[in-house]
Order: sequence, then C-alpha cells, then structure tokens
Amino acid sequence: MLYRNRSAWKKRSLALLAVGSLMAVSSVLPSANAATAKKVTVTFWTSYSTSETPTLEKTLIPAFEKANPNIIIKHVTFSHDDLYQKLLTSAMTNTLPDVVRSDITWVPTFAQGHVFAQLDGKMAGFASISKTVYPGTLSTNYYAGHYYGLPLDTNTRVMFANTDAFAKAGITTLPKTFADMLADAPLLKAQGIYLYGDGGTGGWNVLPWIWSAGGAVTNATNTTAKGYINGAKTVSAVQFLTDLYKAGAIPDSMLGASGGLSTYDGVAKGNYAMTLDGPWMNPIWAGGYPDFKPVEALVPAGAAGSSSVVGGEDINLISRSKNTAAAEKFIAFMLSKSAQLAMTKAGQLSVLNSLTSQVTAIHPYYATFLTQLKTAKARTPVPNYPKIDAVISTQVALAMQGKLTAQQAMDGAAAQIEPLLK
Repeated sequence: MLYRNRSAWKKRSLALLAVGSLMAVSSVLPSANAATAKKVTVTFWTSYSTSETPTLEKTLIPAFEKANPNIIIKHVTFSHDDLYQKLLTSAMTNTLPDVVRSDITWVPTFAQGHVFAQLDGKMAGFASISKTVYPGTLSTNYYAGHYYGLPLDTNTRVMFANTDAFAKAGITTLPKTFADMLADAPLLKAQGIYLYGDGGTGGWNVLPWIWSAGGAVTNATNTTAKGYINGAKTVSAVQFLTDLYKAGAIPDSMLGASGGLSTYDGVAKGNYAMTLDGPWMNPIWAGGYPDFKPVEALVPAGAAGSSSVVGGEDINLISRSKNTAAAEKFIAFMLSKSAQLAMTKAGQLSVLNSLTSQVTAIHPYYATFLTQLKTAKARTPVPNYPKIDAVISTQVALAMQGKLTAQQAMDGAAAQIEPLLK
C-alpha cells in the first residue's frame, strides 16, 4: 500500500451514511464475554501486503499461540478499500472480527458507530502501553474524549532532497527553514529546477507546512475551525506556498495539472530539488533509480518549528467481541518489542519510542522519520474528515492559483468546515 493514507478517503463518505445504522445495530448486539480457559479463536482482519503477511502468519502468530495455547488467531487479509467496505457491511450484519488493523482515518467513523471499543479505562495495560508509543501515533485513536485503539505501525513525511540538484544551483546546505526555501528558490529556478514538488494540496500535503507555521485546522477539541483554519498563522503557511508557486518554485502538478513529472520521477531526475514523502520511497527509488541517493532531512521549520503529518495503521478491538480478554492479549502482544521489530524488518515502521537504535539498525534511513515523529500530528479525528480534507485541498489550490487571496481562501475553508464539525 504505497500511498499510505494519501488517497484513502475516496469512498469515506459512505461511512457517514452508515454510522446511524452501526449505532442502531450495536444497541441490540450481545455483550462481550471474557475469554475462558477453553480454547478461543480471535479473528484478526488486516490489509497487510503480500510482503508483510508472511511475517505475521509464520512468525508472530505462531509465537503468540505458543505463549497462549488456549488462544487461536485466525488471520484474514483484504485489500485496503475492501477491508473498509467489509467493516461497514459486517457491522450491520453482526459478522465482525474480534480485532482489526485499521487505517488511522477510519477510527472516528467506527468509534462514533460503536464498532470500535473504548480502550482507555477498559483494556488491561492500556495506560502503560500508551506511554511507550509516539504521542502523535496514539492521537490517531482519539475521538470524543477517549481512545478507541492503539497505534500499530506508523509513518510520517520528511524532506527527500536531491543534493545534486541543489549543488547545480550552488547550494551546499539543505534548507532548514521556510526562509531558506525562499532564498534557494530563485537560485534553483535559474538552473531550470523546481525547489519543491508534491502531489496535491490536501491535508497530507499541506498540514506539515501549516503546523510548522504554528497554524491549525481546528481548536484542540475539534469543535470549531473559525479562527484556526483561517487564523493568521495558517494563512501565513498558505501564503508561503503561494509565494513559492508564483515564484516558479513549485510545478503545476501540485495543483493537479496533467502532463508533469511525478515527484517520484522529478526528484530522482533532478527536476525537483526536494519533496516531502514517507519511508516507502527509499526502496522504491532504489529499485527504479538505483543511482539516485536521496538525502532525508526534517521538514524545514517555520515559526513553530518542524512538524509533519502522521500516517499508518491502528489496531482496534471490536466492541462486541465475545473474546475480549483474549483479543486484548493479542493487541498487547502486537505492541511488544519483539513483534514491532519483526514487522519493522518486514517494512513497517515501529510505533514504540524506545526502539530507535534497533529500528535504525534494520533500516538506517528510518532515523530521520523517527526524529520527525516526535513532533508529527494526526489529521483532524472526526468522522467528516474526508470532506474537510477536500475543502482544504480546494481552498489552498484557489489561493496558490491566485483566484483568491490566502485569507479569502481560508475564510472560505472555515465557513465550509464549521458545519462538518457538528
């Protein structure tokens, strides 16, 4: 799943229609029972890739079952989008699993529909486990005052730079701040090189710049956007991107124009000096452009420092599981150091904040991502986030194109987002 949540929201509007049905069904389902001494089967639904599944099925599940001989783990895998649709339909027919590995953007919908179980104050060991993970990854499970899961694997966006492109423009130090980027842009343009390439203007793309500038989409409780998405700091970030675009430092492809190079090709070929992307890009470039050696660095800092956006998957207990105690044991096992390191070797970045040296020993390029995760944040955890993301994408593009001022665009975003938070 190479996009890791960049386009995971295409069909999410269906969830908003289904939430009422999920709540109605949940109210008549039987209560959960604790696992007993007899053998129980815990069904685990995931969307692991074909390269990741063998580690789960041949290493981790056998290890867990050996340590817990009365628990059998039944793993069922789906594609990313199929898993989402299966959860929706199964919630309405009471054919859900016990545990699911979910996209982080799904949690608010299934928490609101009472499909995912509250874990804080309920799951044994939740308080201690939650202290071992990066705060930004834990926050992806937060909804309406409670936590409805734990982070399972994670990623974030950092700068990938083509140092040869910078050197061609006489730049020997990678940009560390917004000001550095503005200074480097004309030097690169003189060499026919775009400073920065990206694939869109949605939250995944622009939130690192907004947060680094000190801006926000909503207040801390996600109840209002007014004064936040259109606040001075957010507007300054949008103006920063607009200034770069007008200066010829960002290609039209960021605004959806066809015919341009993808960031994958553009950065590798030196047409773009830098982009923001995730850890999956290292092996992709190694396969497609073996001579290209990208250099990773933190997101250039704005007035509030360097921040980025959290991606990845969570692990969630189904609220009406009949095997709650056994399921909780398995969830805790998947957050253990041994399980997290095994999945890191399979290509999943660990959520445990104590494994830096072990993780970077497996993949040295993970070091920058682990540092960035310390300040990375989750996208607005509300069921309507897919619609909010579409608003952000449209309004930022209008500003960059000069069809609206940055302030006008973000005022429009606030007006559209406000009812989506209700």
